[in-house]
This record gives sequence, C-alpha cells and structure tokens, in this order.
Amino acid sequence: MKKGKFVKYLSLLAMAALTLTACGKSNNTNNSATPSVNKLKEAVPTKPVKQGGTLKVALETDTPFQGIFLDEISENTIDYLASQFGDETLFYYDNHYKINDKGPATLKINRKNKTITVTTKKGVKWSDGKQVNAKDLEYSYEIIANKKTNCDRYTDQMANIIGLKAYHDGKSKTISGITYPNGENGRSIVIHFQRMYPGMYNAGSNCYSETAAPYHYLKDVPFDKLQSSNQVRKEPLFFGPYKVQKIVRGQSTTWVPNKYYWRGRPKLDKIVASVVSTNSASEAIKSHKFDVINVINTQWNQVKNTKGVNFVAQIPLVYYYLGFKVGKWDSKQEKNVVDKNNIMNNKALRQAMAYAMNVSEVDKRYTQGLKFRIPTLIPAGFGDYFDKNAKGYSFNLNKANKILDKAGYKKKGKWRVQPNGKPLKINFMAMSGNATQEPIIQNYLQQWHKIGLDVKLLGGRLTEQNSFYDKLQKDNPDVNAYIGGFGLSTEPSQANLYSEKSLGNFSRFATPENTKLINEMDAPASFNHQHRVQIFHEWQKYMNDEAYIVPLDSAYEITAVNNKLTNYSVAPSKCANKHPIWYDIGFTK
Repeated sequence: MKKGKFVKYLSLLAMAALTLTACGKSNNTNNSATPSVNKLKEAVPTKPVKQGGTLKVALETDTPFQGIFLDEISENTIDYLASQFGDETLFYYDNHYKINDKGPATLKINRKNKTITVTTKKGVKWSDGKQVNAKDLEYSYEIIANKKTNCDRYTDQMANIIGLKAYHDGKSKTISGITYPNGENGRSIVIHFQRMYPGMYNAGSNCYSETAAPYHYLKDVPFDKLQSSNQVRKEPLFFGPYKVQKIVRGQSTTWVPNKYYWRGRPKLDKIVASVVSTNSASEAIKSHKFDVINVINTQWNQVKNTKGVNFVAQIPLVYYYLGFKVGKWDSKQEKNVVDKNNIMNNKALRQAMAYAMNVSEVDKRYTQGLKFRIPTLIPAGFGDYFDKNAKGYSFNLNKANKILDKAGYKKKGKWRVQPNGKPLKINFMAMSGNATQEPIIQNYLQQWHKIGLDVKLLGGRLTEQNSFYDKLQKDNPDVNAYIGGFGLSTEPSQANLYSEKSLGNFSRFATPENTKLINEMDAPASFNHQHRVQIFHEWQKYMNDEAYIVPLDSAYEITAVNNKLTNYSVAPSKCANKHPIWYDIGFTK
C-alpha cells in the first residue's frame, strides 16, 4: 500500500490486502456497520501514565517491507508505518485538517505576495543533534524535483513553485523561488508561487512539502543512489520522538527515545514494530502478541470479544475502486495520454462492468458490514464536498446487460465481442491478500461472466504486492482492469490523483472536462467555499458517468490496543501517523 500526502500521496495505494493506519475523520454513523462497531470510540480511556516500557506494534503485510525511510522518495505505506515513531511532519493540524502552529514548524501564508514562510522552531533537531535548518527544508524540494529520484510527489501543484520546473528540467542548479531570509543555517525559508491555492491552509495540499530532509547527512549521496543508500535504508535520521536503534530489513524496526526531541523525552523506553501476516492477525490479537495491532475486518468476529484490549475505530480517508487502463504515461511530455483504440476506452463497457459488481453483498458476507459500498470518489469525511445525492453503481445485472446490448457488444457463443466484431478478452489484476481475497475476486469474475464478458485474472492468480505496483505504474500492456485503493490526502483537491499530469493517475485517462473541473477546484474563485463545493459536486457526477475509476467501498478501521496503554487516539489532531501521539503514548501506572 502506498502512502498519501499527508497521508502521503502515492502512498496512496491502500489495497484490500492491507489495512492502512491513517489519519481520517471518524464517522461512526454508517448503517451498514455492526452495532458493536458503531459504539466504538476513536481514543482509549485517558489514565495516569508511567515512564518506561517496551511497546510492540504490528505491521500487517503479506510481503516484506521495502525499507525506504525517506519521506520524499518512500513508495510504500508499510515503510511509512514502520518509521512513524521517529518520522514527524513539520505541521500539526486540527480535527478539520487546518494547519496550526503547534508542530515542529510554523506556516505563514501571504496571498497578496504569493508566498509562504516556513520556520522550524528552535530546538527541533535531527536525532544526531543537529538543528533542522533552512537548507534541510529546501533540500526536501530538491529531492522531490530532481529527475534522478523519479519522485512521484513532483506534480503540477508542486511545480507551481517558481523555479522548481526549471530545476526539474535541469535548466537550473538551484530553485529560484525558495529563498533564505537568514541564510541556509537559519530556520526559515520563503517559497514563492506562481499562484495560490485554496487548499494551502490545510495539511496535505501537495502545494508544498510538509517534510524536511537532513542535508548534512545526505548531501554526498547522489540523487539516484538515495533509495539504496545506507543513510536511507539502514541508519535514517528523523526529528520525531524516537530514533532508529535497529532495522531488520523487511521484517522489523526498533526505536529508542530521541534525546534531542524538541518536546522532551517520550514516555516509552523502546518501540518494536514487526511484520505479521494478515492471516495471522487474529491469533496475534487473541494471544496479545502486540500492544497495537489493526483488526483485519474479515476477522472481526474472531477477535471482537478478546479480553485485555480496547478497540478504537474510525473511517479513514481511504477507498477502494475499480480502475480501467485506457492509456499510458508519456515520460517525455510528463502526462497521461489516452489510447483511443484501447479496448477499455468505451464508457458503456466500463459502466456495465461496474453495475455487474455485487459490492454490498460481498462486503456483508466477508466483512460483517465493516466495509460498505460508496457512491462517489469523495469520502463523506470531507463534509459538504461529498455529494450526498450521488448514487454510484449499485448492483444491477439487468442494466449491465442492456448497456452492453445497446452499445453493440453482441454475444458470439458464450462471450460478447467488441462492437467491431473482434474478440473481447479482458485481463483483470488484483492484489494478493488475506484468505478472503481469492473468493472475493473470483466472485467478481463470475459476475462479469454472467453478462457475457470474458474477464480473466491476470496470470491466472492474484498478483503479489510489489509486482502489482510495478505493473500498475509501468503500464504493463497486459493489464486492462484492476482493483486498487487510495489513502487520500487531508486536502480534498483531486489534482494529485486524477489530473492529466499526475503519475498517480494509474488509469491514464485524461479529458478536457476533467482537466477543467480539477483546475477549477484549485482556482482563485474556489477560495469561496460554496463555489468550491459546487465544483466538487460537478466533478463527482462527471466521474461517475465516465466510469474510468469506479468507487467500490470504504471500511471501518479498527485497532486493538492493549488496555494498559493510554493516550492512544485516531482523531485527526492526535493521529498516530507522523503526529504527536507517539510522544504521549505510554503504559498506565
């Protein structure tokens, strides 16, 4: 699973094979969830905390984590979760994701001058004791924009920084739009933009970096060697509450207090985060192997009566979707290019496949309602940006058949053929996961077969996680459709997910209308909230109609927490990922 920004952007892929611990606004009102989950809170009871103790945290994945511990180039959510104890964001925010001044750095926005000023607080230090300075703030942008890092975070919105594109294109060795009021060893940078965006006041806007990189530690590592360097893989530096003590590649990370942490010594003596397979998660919960471990939703009935734990729940900003490959990424033009001859480039075919999916039935059977069908690509957690009138694609085989018939997909024997009479064979890719993943995917294949579509699982089997990402990102020509997921940024703009120039737009669709709507989301007129809401609603209707990306479901996320722990919360302002909570968490007296 890849992590979002911030929840980190291409980060993003939140597959059903994996549970994502992510900041998200709790919304325990969905009627499809079990009553017991509706009663769960988003924080454990607060009690007096003692100093010391070792915390054991589960990293649920069925493959080893990659171990790239540098925010700017990290590609994998498990890497992110494995490093969250020391990896802190520059900015803290409230429960509505608005940035405040309580974090390691402050943010001042000047709309008139088209600038922001980022200042790290005095005493915010890397785990080797060096103050996080202005060069560290700027260096984050160099890593993001340098072509040799092949960083997914370099997007249109980030390129809005003056001089960043020139640096990216190799036309300049420096970024002209980032200046140092007090020199590189000062604590502030001023960032100059071509235009200002409405989302800049929120975390996750992707307009600027919310991380810093230790220039003094990484400066001698070539950009194309960063990902494989010891400084990133074995001995990374962070300015959060804990520092790395030991990394067992792909399996575990061990953390001890960062004596230079700007808020003081954290409560715990040690944190050990270890990989556990999704199929073993329920037994790990019942045997109290970990102090903090996510519940696999399909295993909820097996663990919900476990003694000695507190269950906390939220609906994170995560959804799963059916995607259709209709083009490729053009690296020279740095944009998505649609192939008009692609077999999936027919709206009727896409809509029919969407109507044939019995999502609600599957979620009820395999997750006891902890997953639930969603009607749109904007989660309800985004408040009025969510179009409550959206219908989405409810299960309707009859409608699916009629759509195909009308569009000219006639049956020739068992299977339908294309409107031009040529055979229609669709390769479908889905990621491997827990024990229920195979029957769920086989069910969807059967549903498509019922409407006469020859849809086969790519390679005849589920695809391993790393291979799945590789095929998706590199536009493997054998992939026609897939089920993916996104862990969303806390700012609702869709530019980094579905714009023409977004590398994370894995479907590779690009249309003038989509570009127009996404641009309008972030236009000056959208500083007016009601106007922005209207644009978001128009975009949701457009996306539902075109069905390049079909919303499937979202899910409650439940975490089992040792009842001897206190100060654990999944509220946005207290979120356990890159936020202050790991400093506060401790065992009760």
